[in-house]
Amino acid sequence: MSQQLILDDRLDAAKNLAWWLYLGHALSFLFSLGAFSFIPLIINYVKRPETEGTFVHSHHSWQIRSFWWYLIWMAVGVALFLTIIGIPLAWLVWVGAWLWKAYRLIAGISALNQNRPMPE
Repeated sequence: MSQQLILDDRLDAAKNLAWWLYLGHALSFLFSLGAFSFIPLIINYVKRPETEGTFVHSHHSWQIRSFWWYLIWMAVGVALFLTIIGIPLAWLVWVGAWLWKAYRLIAGISALNQNRPMPE
């Protein structure tokens, strides 16, 4: 096998895995509000170094950042919810975080399907 064919196969496999990880994050997001996203997150952290130098690397970073920022905003919502006055604001933060995470997943999958990197 030629070196280029091996590299193409590895890139295709990395892209395929990133796609499945997007799907895992999305399913967790839809069915548990992201509570089980730690499973694809761990795989993102483990597999990201193998994709160094490819556009797929940016997708792992995008998914990782999306997870942590979503978790932070959900925690802010919980803190607001614990105060009586902050309950309406908590719901606003949660809805905003949900919409933002949905955007990040859709934008990431779309860019991955077009072989484009995500902003770092």
